[in-house]
Amino acid sequence: MTQNTILSDETICAISTAAGVGGIAVIRVSGSHAIAISDKIFKPLKSGKSIAEMDGNTIQFGRIVNNKNEIIDEVLISLFRNPHSFTGEDVVEIGCHGSLFIQQEILKLLIENGCSMAKAGEFTQRAFLNGKMDLSQAEAVADLIASNSKAAHRIALNQMRGGFSEELTRLRMKLLDFTSLVELELDFADHEELEFADRSELQSLANEIEQKINQLTNSFSVGNAIKNGVPVAIVGETNAGKSTLLNQLIGEEKAIVSDIHGTTRDVIEDTISIDGILFRFIDTAGIRETTDTIENLGIKRTYQMIEKAQIILWIIDASTTKSFVPTTLSIPKDKKLIIVFNKTDKTDISHLSTTFTHCFISAKNNIGIDTLQRLLIEASNINEKALEDVTISNARHYESLLHALDAIRRVQDGLRVGLSGELMSMDLRECINHLGAITGGALATDEVLGNIFSKFCIGK
Repeated sequence: MTQNTILSDETICAISTAAGVGGIAVIRVSGSHAIAISDKIFKPLKSGKSIAEMDGNTIQFGRIVNNKNEIIDEVLISLFRNPHSFTGEDVVEIGCHGSLFIQQEILKLLIENGCSMAKAGEFTQRAFLNGKMDLSQAEAVADLIASNSKAAHRIALNQMRGGFSEELTRLRMKLLDFTSLVELELDFADHEELEFADRSELQSLANEIEQKINQLTNSFSVGNAIKNGVPVAIVGETNAGKSTLLNQLIGEEKAIVSDIHGTTRDVIEDTISIDGILFRFIDTAGIRETTDTIENLGIKRTYQMIEKAQIILWIIDASTTKSFVPTTLSIPKDKKLIIVFNKTDKTDISHLSTTFTHCFISAKNNIGIDTLQRLLIEASNINEKALEDVTISNARHYESLLHALDAIRRVQDGLRVGLSGELMSMDLRECINHLGAITGGALATDEVLGNIFSKFCIGK
């Protein structure tokens, strides 16, 4: 089944602005009859034109009227003629007042005159099917809309502009050239001495592609953290001030604070952007010996959160004589550990030291929080270089890259052992197909496309 089977001839419409009441709303109409249908409900001023008479990329003021010639609203009509529009089709955008009644009345008039309601992501899907963007760029549109930090916005914008696509296209074209030569050899199988594809050049290309794909897959951990928030586990003994610190970081009373040991018994999460980077803080149950069954369940979850976290804030109550100043901790090597000495406003801190990265704070009095935030940014590994490089944040892309990586490594193995061109060609083709699946150049079935675009919001 080809992707063209789901490109509908219907003219679609939807509200493209956020749901609810606002100053204005935008209703988008796209399709071959977008201009004719919109003209049926639009009345220009005496000196104005019909929509059909407007030039592309222009705006006109007028009124929307119903079949009784009653005025529904005064609007701005923006016209984008194909192929110079977001979808590649004729597109009319109606800028009306944000009243829910007005929005629904205009939609009803459009549907009565031949429009269909757009499905989730259908405008962007049409943009992809009409060649206005590839599949990875289309997915970046959804990521851009959902971006909730400066870093997430930046990598989505870079992907939407085609940086990732250009890199993949370059790799695929090189592979295609060599695959053609390898397959050409198969046509002359009777002449074993003929070799069109230089094996040493193919080896160099396979090594280059393996290195690049490996680099892209390794970037997923950073990309995923940028997109969903860097996971930070706040751990330590009971009553060390973990919940107070969480509340201070996020700026609200999210967690219950009490002098009673073992108050926090479940995992509490919230996110905050620090200097454009999204962090997902996880307040956990205090670690101690206890016979309380429920509290022990909470402590078990604490250790589970340590496994999932990228950064661990180990909170120590500096005001007690029993302060535990660690010299060794059994923290996995792939985690970043920051020792946080809390309640330092109540004690002399000169005796407190550790070989680990650390800071001194008073969560209750907002002392040292700026230093802690700086350490968090450094530990996130999200820097200017990471944002400039092509960074993978989409799980579908990551999966396809892993399959492509497996295939190109089989090509490398085949070259080392002198595998036949026929078998090597199959691995080359598999690598090409998996790279193509990311941009929609291959394996883009109706089912795959439907699953991707169903996650979009209505109107986009």
